[in-house]
Amino acid sequence: MKTLAGKRILLIIGGGIAAYKGLDLIRRLRERGAVVTPVMTRAATEFVTPLSVGALSASKVYGDLFDRDDEHDVGHIRLARDHDLIVAAPATANLMAMLANGLADDLATAILLAARVPVLMAPAMNPAMWDNPATRRNRDTLMGDGIRFVGPNHGDMAERGEAGTGRMAEPLEIVAAAEELLGPRSKPLSGRRVLVTSGPTHEPIDPVRYIANRSSGRQGHAIAAALQRLGADVVLISGPVAIADPDGVTLIRVETARQMLAAVEASLPADAAIFVAAVADWRASTEAGSKIKKTGGGAPTITFTQNPDILATIGHGERRPDLVVGFAAETDDLLNNGRVKLDRKGADAILANDVSPAGGVMGGADNTVHLITRDGIEDWPTMTKEAVAERLGSWIAARLPGDVAR
Repeated sequence: MKTLAGKRILLIIGGGIAAYKGLDLIRRLRERGAVVTPVMTRAATEFVTPLSVGALSASKVYGDLFDRDDEHDVGHIRLARDHDLIVAAPATANLMAMLANGLADDLATAILLAARVPVLMAPAMNPAMWDNPATRRNRDTLMGDGIRFVGPNHGDMAERGEAGTGRMAEPLEIVAAAEELLGPRSKPLSGRRVLVTSGPTHEPIDPVRYIANRSSGRQGHAIAAALQRLGADVVLISGPVAIADPDGVTLIRVETARQMLAAVEASLPADAAIFVAAVADWRASTEAGSKIKKTGGGAPTITFTQNPDILATIGHGERRPDLVVGFAAETDDLLNNGRVKLDRKGADAILANDVSPAGGVMGGADNTVHLITRDGIEDWPTMTKEAVAERLGSWIAARLPGDVAR
């Protein structure tokens, strides 16, 4: 099926070992009717040849910012604007860093900086480079600027003995992401109202101290964004976070577990509710009116009381949505604890994930989840939180057909 018929795609091939996948990506895009114009960085030519790229794309291969023939009419601007989509695959750490910081010293980065069309990046690099805080900051900056990402995936690397997250997404995954950006995307959740909770809650002890969990809100916000893209009317109820708000959702900000429960109940009815927030299980029984001071008499005694269980309250409530999904953040006995929560909370599905400090899930960019339902357990591979959100969105859409007015 020519899902990309007539679409003009500019493919930037970066300088990494994954550049060889660019050859298959060209073939897959052309199979679907796309017209592919390749741009290669100088480093990319160390891995694949312009001759092979040009043969597969049936196009001139661009690479020189100062080419006399191409730049007489400001060719990098023309290339940036004369296409429907720009794909960078592989997008190296250097390519991401250059664009995130507004630098352009070659044709590829000049095109990216001048782009007024959607840009899709498929990162590929060693896991240590992907995990570097600078790379993560650059990725967050680019996402905030509207750059879309596909991958990287988890697995073995080209270097012997190296494994982790950093493998470039497979060509068909990149094609699917391009189709999503360019095609008339299906809206299977059109007409559906969905609630999503995200982030931590802050339970005050005194005016300057509080109890909280280590959630960044990235997974919940990504799920809200994915459901919105599928056509849902999304209400995102978020605790305090320091990340960008998703576009197109109704955002309700709260601080405490009790405020979050009240906001959820006030937002019903809904067709589905996805409880991702890391809600503090306990709060101080009494909040001090002023800062608790050190007096030399030892540590103060704080009495705790249990917070409301939001998932269980809604899962067993009279106004229960048709589909209720919760998260189980565990540090041990992951699957068994997830199965117990499925029934105890009245959920239709639990996504169990290991939040032990060594895994880096809390506050990190990746997640490894297990989808637990009464039909069994699906073990999902390690993915970015955005990829987890897309997969969960597809799962929800299969169970909630769209176009149902409430």
